[in-house]
Amino acid sequence: MKAPRRRIYLMRHGSVDYFRADGSAVPPHTVPLNAAGRTQADAAGALFAQCGVRFDRVIVSGLNRTVETAQRVLVAARQSLALETEPALEEIRGGRLADIPPDAVEAAFLGAFQTGAGVEAQRFLGGESVGELLDRALPAFERVLARDDWQQLLMVLHGGVNRALLGRALTGDRAFFGRLEQLPACINIVDVGVSDIVVRAVNLAPTQWLHQHESLTTMEKLLAQYLRLDTAR
Repeated sequence: MKAPRRRIYLMRHGSVDYFRADGSAVPPHTVPLNAAGRTQADAAGALFAQCGVRFDRVIVSGLNRTVETAQRVLVAARQSLALETEPALEEIRGGRLADIPPDAVEAAFLGAFQTGAGVEAQRFLGGESVGELLDRALPAFERVLARDDWQQLLMVLHGGVNRALLGRALTGDRAFFGRLEQLPACINIVDVGVSDIVVRAVNLAPTQWLHQHESLTTMEKLLAQYLRLDTAR
């Protein structure tokens, strides 16, 4: 009989506001959760408590939005654990919005979150490419999988990074599924065996199980917000 699989609860951070009311961008390393994001993180933590889930370790990327989400999840789950930081699992890094020509803005926002041939060459907001994200995130994920100090692991990361890790879990290889949407504070469930990985659930959102308020992707929402603010300036 196979040894029991270990479990990773892979979350995305809660909702944030990347643009101020005046249209200026908030530095991505420091952006905090907004009110909705705090509610989402608390709801995820309450769900873990209700279901009796206990974590051995908690890994975050180190960016403020993952740290704050993990802290709120732990409080709501009634658990006290130190957070481990893995900078290689930070979100795909964008360039400067001001450097993007107006006719290239839509492609800069949406191009990286596609699926298919050539996706690794796509750059996010003129910055890091999907291939460069995979180059740093996948080895970090392999190091996590090789550790023997956890049975139930919480990882609070990012939409792009989660796509990379889920691509690895689903294919056993290097892959990026840009159309695999990740709602704020969503929960993915990944079971890790000795020689296999089973993806048990994807994009579970405790504050809206049926995604009933969603019709756009996260990046489509950000693009619309940016265009509105840019027009207003």
